[in-house]
Amino acid sequence: MMRGAGYYCNCTNVWWRTKIADLVQIAPEDFSKESAVAIEDNINAKYSNKVIQNIGLCICFYDLLWASEGLIGHGTGLVNVNVEFRMVVFRPFKGEVLLARIRSSTPAGIHLRTDFFDDIFVPFEELPEGAEYNHSEQLWIWNLEDDRLFYDNHEMVRFQVIDEEWHDQTPLGPQQNLEDNPPKAPYRIKGSMAKEGLGVCLWWDGDGN
Repeated sequence: MMRGAGYYCNCTNVWWRTKIADLVQIAPEDFSKESAVAIEDNINAKYSNKVIQNIGLCICFYDLLWASEGLIGHGTGLVNVNVEFRMVVFRPFKGEVLLARIRSSTPAGIHLRTDFFDDIFVPFEELPEGAEYNHSEQLWIWNLEDDRLFYDNHEMVRFQVIDEEWHDQTPLGPQQNLEDNPPKAPYRIKGSMAKEGLGVCLWWDGDGN
């Protein structure tokens, strides 16, 4: 998907503005649109909600920096336009504290999500001392001296980013199969909820909203 495109990034907190150079192809059904609108729609369709390796998750088109004259492709009817543009990209830095909701729990840890990103994982060793997994309830519980606090699904939590993982999405070869090579998310954030103030917001703030 990204072959032939060039990238340059600058960032502010979790949101990056990423400069991309690529070839946009405008289909005949979009010829009635203003050229800038047709280019923006094409860019959003190609890049929004897509992960660029070692850059982050593309959220939306930011601005168009340059566009060449359109050339009609031989035998295709498509208009080819070389463009340079910027996308808004999500990629938090290590050490940043973010909000998310609990998606699910396993003995290995807790899976979190935001409104636009589902691949956040807090391994069990990054939970506070005294946390244990309840197999019947399928959730984690933090055992204190005189209380038990539950990591319930859908609760808003505060976590700290400690690492990130990138996985190439190269298609499997003919001798490979999904059972032996289960697909991995192209981009995954590893978090921690071990420090004071992290974990379920309701515990610390008195308000989970």
